Amino acid sequence: MNKENLEKIQKIVKEFFQKMTIDGEIKISPKDETLTINLKIEDPQILIGEKGQTLFEIQHLLKAILRREILENFYIDLDINDYKKKKIEYLKELARSIADEVSLTKKERVLSPMPAYERRIIHLEIAERKDVTTESIGQEPERKVVIKPYP
Repeated sequence: MNKENLEKIQKIVKEFFQKMTIDGEIKISPKDETLTINLKIEDPQILIGEKGQTLFEIQHLLKAILRREILENFYIDLDINDYKKKKIEYLKELARSIADEVSLTKKERVLSPMPAYERRIIHLEIAERKDVTTESIGQEPERKVVIKPYP
């Protein structure tokens, strides 16, 4: 991403949050084709919402606004007070812990329903293991991951 577009993006992102009357520290880091936008604010819950839903809607809206202004192809990863980072670590730990339990007991475990991006984290975390396997079952929005002993 060129410097001119990056400066334009920083300006648009800053204006976007100012118009929402959100005051915080914005850090934008380009990496390959992804722009990571980290926002640090006093009360993050209002922008994160239940199970991160508001955060993903804001990310989608911000992406649409930026795509109209910037002709370059890129992805956006918006995180507020490291919510996504912490959630990913939690999901990886959950996957490892339940996989260990399934490996030991030889009984499958069905996880709670979760969005596609969270299921993907579980699948990827367990993909390299030889003692257990994963599968998604059900229909959205009740789709779940099943962790099973390897046959």
